[in-house]
Amino acid sequence: MAKQMRLTCYGRSKSKPEWESILSGFTFDIFFAELAQELQRFGITLELGEDPGQVIEVNGYGDLLNSIRIASPSDGISNICIGHVIGQSPRLDLQEDIRRAVNRIAFAPETVAPDDENRKVCHNCGCGC
Repeated sequence: MAKQMRLTCYGRSKSKPEWESILSGFTFDIFFAELAQELQRFGITLELGEDPGQVIEVNGYGDLLNSIRIASPSDGISNICIGHVIGQSPRLDLQEDIRRAVNRIAFAPETVAPDDENRKVCHNCGCGC
């Protein structure tokens, strides 16, 4: 059975227009299709979803990253923000950051530190928990 992942974009308020244009329209559709196609070669299915009912107030780039979530049920990841997956973004390139986060969950999910409430038991991933 193929690994299934889902990228979900939450609703955003106070986001900059240039960030919103990256996350919508033809350019984003092409980016997502290429990313999904790359993963398909490895037996990984990537779906795109939206949850406009969950709204994140975007006061900075970190909030923008937190408005984009990844799920990979077979890895025990139900809905984690990409900011948690990749940490601080070196270049503030949203498409690059989405690609980095998706690839990390796809190929090395054990390297993502667990949420605070799940850090009670270390799973030897090297995250320092």
